[in-house]
Amino acid sequence: TYDGWGHSPLDQIDRGNVADLQLAWVWSMDAGVSQPTPLVRDGVIYLTNPENTIQALDGATGNLLWEYRRGFPEGFRGGGFTQLRSIAIYGDKIYLNASDAHIVALDARTGEVAWDHTVADRAQGYRYTSGPIVVNGNIVAGMSGCERLKEDLCFISAHDADTGEQVWRTSTIARPGDPGGDTWGDLPLEYRAGVDSWMPGSFDPETNLTYWSTSQAKPWARLTRGTDGAALYS
Repeated sequence: TYDGWGHSPLDQIDRGNVADLQLAWVWSMDAGVSQPTPLVRDGVIYLTNPENTIQALDGATGNLLWEYRRGFPEGFRGGGFTQLRSIAIYGDKIYLNASDAHIVALDARTGEVAWDHTVADRAQGYRYTSGPIVVNGNIVAGMSGCERLKEDLCFISAHDADTGEQVWRTSTIARPGDPGGDTWGDLPLEYRAGVDSWMPGSFDPETNLTYWSTSQAKPWARLTRGTDGAALYS
């Protein structure tokens, strides 16, 4: 749910019938780390596998309906993080934050790529480990891969669900001159690192606010960073 609860509000399985559940079928996933639970809609299970692979299964039989394998250039390691933490479904599309800093929209019926949008330069270490959420027709996603110093920062951005084009972008590090920027002392922008957004956010429809967690500033030690402030927004 939008509020990030750790359980489903569905009520088809309850204390009265849970003891009657039994194995219906088994599907063997790819080897490696897989973190999210599947998405299910209209009898189709959308399953994430390691290495940015999405599979659609018939929920009644377990038969494979389609498969999308991202594939990466030779030598790409994604900083050691190529597993997915979540995917999203909206309208007729499945949305994937890929490890190479792309957002990909797949046709939910066929698995065909509807669009593939480059959000950041993977050569600079940018990557997605956080899955997207869909808010008011926008795909909202948090970027990671800012442990290395670079001339830009990690950020949270929103993208049009139909095209992938950026709607807005907010840095997760306060820039010099911005509110909170002084919490990094006098460090220039290129020495402000970290504050990645590792996990998917949540959304409050009543206030129209979205909430995202961030990681620590880097280098981790204040003495190494050369700051003694709060290093917002870490």
